[in-house]
Amino acid sequence: MPAWNRSWVPTVAAALVFIAGLTDIVSAVTPGWRDRLDVIRQILPGAASRQAAAFTVVVGLLLLLLARGLRRRKRRAWLGVVTLLGASIVLHVIKGLDVEEAVASAALVVGLVLARGEFQAKGDPTTRWRALWVGLLLAAASITVGMLLLRIGAGRLLGPHPLTTQFTHVVEGLVGIHGPLRFSSERVSDLVTRTLLTMGLLTIVTVVYLALRPPEPRPRLSAEDIERMRALLTRHGDADSLGYFALRGDKTVVWSPTGKACVAYRVVSGVMLASGDPLGDNEAWPGAIREFLRIATEHAWIPAVIGCSETGGKAWERVGLSALEFGDEAIIDVRTFTLDGRDMRNVRQAVGRVERAGYTCRALRMRDLPADERKRLKEQAEAWRGAETERGFSMALGRIGEPGDDNCVVVMAFDRNVPVDGDSGSADSGSAGSISAENCDRALDARSEPRLRALLHFVPWGHRGLSLDMMVRDRAADNGLNDFLIVSAVRAAAGLNVDRLSLNFAFFRSALERGQRLGAGPVTRRFRGLLVFLSRWFQIDSLYRFNAKFQPQWSPRYICFPTNRDLPRIALAMLEAEAFLVWPRLTMIPGARRVAQLTRRRPSC
Repeated sequence: MPAWNRSWVPTVAAALVFIAGLTDIVSAVTPGWRDRLDVIRQILPGAASRQAAAFTVVVGLLLLLLARGLRRRKRRAWLGVVTLLGASIVLHVIKGLDVEEAVASAALVVGLVLARGEFQAKGDPTTRWRALWVGLLLAAASITVGMLLLRIGAGRLLGPHPLTTQFTHVVEGLVGIHGPLRFSSERVSDLVTRTLLTMGLLTIVTVVYLALRPPEPRPRLSAEDIERMRALLTRHGDADSLGYFALRGDKTVVWSPTGKACVAYRVVSGVMLASGDPLGDNEAWPGAIREFLRIATEHAWIPAVIGCSETGGKAWERVGLSALEFGDEAIIDVRTFTLDGRDMRNVRQAVGRVERAGYTCRALRMRDLPADERKRLKEQAEAWRGAETERGFSMALGRIGEPGDDNCVVVMAFDRNVPVDGDSGSADSGSAGSISAENCDRALDARSEPRLRALLHFVPWGHRGLSLDMMVRDRAADNGLNDFLIVSAVRAAAGLNVDRLSLNFAFFRSALERGQRLGAGPVTRRFRGLLVFLSRWFQIDSLYRFNAKFQPQWSPRYICFPTNRDLPRIALAMLEAEAFLVWPRLTMIPGARRVAQLTRRRPSC
C-alpha cells in the first residue's frame, strides 16, 4: 500500500520526538534535585555533570531539527533520532539522575525501533548551498538557546546586563571566548560557557561536513531521455497538447518497464509534481504511473499531478489518487474560426485597429530562421520580459530558439508594412505567413526599418496542432497587438499545416462563468468574488476573459492528489513550480543575468 495511507505513525513519532527535544533543553537549563546531584558527585566529578547538561541542550536542539525529517519518513532522520535518544538516556543519568526523562527517552527509542519499517525513505538530493542554510539555522538556534539560558539565569548575573551585552556574550561564547557577563553561581556560569561552546563547535563541524561532502546532482533530463521522449511525441504527440512541455529543462522523467510511456515531473518542496498526461502509449501508462508512485514512496514525496486531461485523470484515479477540476484549456479550431458575428466584434475591432496602424505579421517555423536571427529573437524576448520572473511549468517550455526545437512556430508583429512577394505595397490581413524568407531575413536584420514589436512562440502539438508557449511584446506598442497576433496565427495555420491552436489556460473558468450568470447561488458568487480578488496578483479573471473572446472550445484540466489534507502543501508546490511564488535564493547568477540584460545594447528589431 502507498505510504501516505499510514501517515499517522511518522506524524505521532515526530511530535513525540519534538516534545523530547524540548524536554531535554528544559531539563538541562533548570536546577536538578540536590539529593540526586549529591549522589552523582560521589561517583563523578562536578565538571562531568555540568558538561552532560551542556550536551543535553545540544541533543535536544538536534532532536527538534530532526523531527521534520522523521515526519517525512526519512531513514537518515530515524537513525539520527535513535542515536540521539540513546545518548540522551546516558546524559540524563549523568547530569543529575533524571530517571523520569531517561525512561521516557528509552520508551521512545523502543517505539521507534518497533516502527522502523515506517522510516525507509531516502534522503532528498542536496547541494553545497545546504551547508549555508543549515549553518544559518544552527547559528540562529544556538543564539536563541544562549539567550534563553541567560534569561533563566538572570538572577545569577552580576552588574548591569543589557540585551546587547547578553547578545555579545552569547556570540563570543559560541567561538570559545568568555563574554563580558559575570555570574554569582559557578554552576550557571559553567553551564552557559560549556553549552555555548558545544553548540558553536557543532555548528562549525556541521557546516564544514556539508560543504566538503560531494553534492548530489538535481534531476535533469539526459540526452537519451530527450531522444526517447521525442520519439514518443512523434508517435503519440497528438493525444495531449501539453506533451511537448515534458521536454522542459527543469524536469526529469520516469519510464515504464517497457519504455513505451513516461511521466515527466519535478520535485518541489517535498511534492513530486507531474505535469500533463503520461507521455506515450496509453496501454503503457499504468507501468509508468506505478514507477512514479514507487519513487514517491521511496523518497516520502507527496505524489501530485497538475494539468492532466480527463483521460489522464482517470488513469491516476485507478491507482488511488483523487482528481479535481481546476481550470480549462482554450482550444481554437482554425478550420471553423471566423471574425464574423456579434460575439467577435471586440476582437474584430482590435485587429482592424492594429492593421490600420500599419502593423504586419509573420508566422514561420523556427527551422526557417538562421541561427543569428534566432539569437536576436531570444535576446529581444528576454529584454521585453526584463527583470520579471519567467512563469510556467505545466504549459511553458522555458526557452526559445534552442537546437532541437525546429518545429516550433514563431509569430512576429512588425510596426511597418513589409512588401510581400510580387507586391511592393502593404500586406493585408490575410497575408500572414506569405512573406518570403528573403523579406523575413530583411525584416529581422538590425539595419532594416521595420521593428519587431511582439511575438508568440508555439510548440508542436502532434502533427497538426500548436500549443502557445510564450506571449511577449513591447510595452510601448499599440493595444490589441496580442489579439492581432493570435488571429494572424489562425490565418497562417493552413500554410503551416495546422488545424488547432491551444491558447492560455484559464484557472477555475467554470466558476468564473457560473458566478456571473443570472440566478447564481451565494456560494458560487462569493467564490467568483474571491477569484476576482486574487486576480490582482495571479491574473485569473483577465486570462479567462482574454481567452473567452476568441470563442474557443474549452477542454477541462485536472489536478490529482492523494488526500485532501495534502492539498494545501500541493497548492504551494504548484505556485512555486509555476513561479507565482518565488522564494529568495542566495545566488549571484540571476543578479548577474539582470545586470547583463540592462547593460546589453537593445536589439534594433
